[in-house]
Amino acid sequence: MGPVSVAPTEIEKPESAEAPAEVPEPDLPWATIVHNDPVNLMSYVTYVFQSYFGYPKEKAKKLMMDVHHKGRAVVSTGSREEMERDVQAMHGYGLWATLQQDR
Repeated sequence: MGPVSVAPTEIEKPESAEAPAEVPEPDLPWATIVHNDPVNLMSYVTYVFQSYFGYPKEKAKKLMMDVHHKGRAVVSTGSREEMERDVQAMHGYGLWATLQQDR
C-alpha cells in the first residue's frame, strides 16, 4: 500500500482563546502635582501656572496658595503622556513636580 494523502483540516480558534494585542490601562486620569519648595517666590509660581497652563490669574493664584499652604496642588490632569510632558515643563521652570495616577 502506498502513502496515504490526508487533506489538512481547518480548526477554528474559539473567540475567547485570542489574547488582546495590548492590555489597555485603566481609565483613570493622571495628575501633575507641584510641591512646595523653599526656593521659588509665590509670584513666580503664579506666573508659571498662568504662562504654561494658560490659567487666569485667580486660578493660578489659588493653585499657588494650595502649594504654599497645603504643600502641594494638582495643577493638571489627563493622559500619562500629557502629564509627563507637564512635569518636565515644571522642572524646566525650576518647580518640583511629580505625576501620579488618580484613584
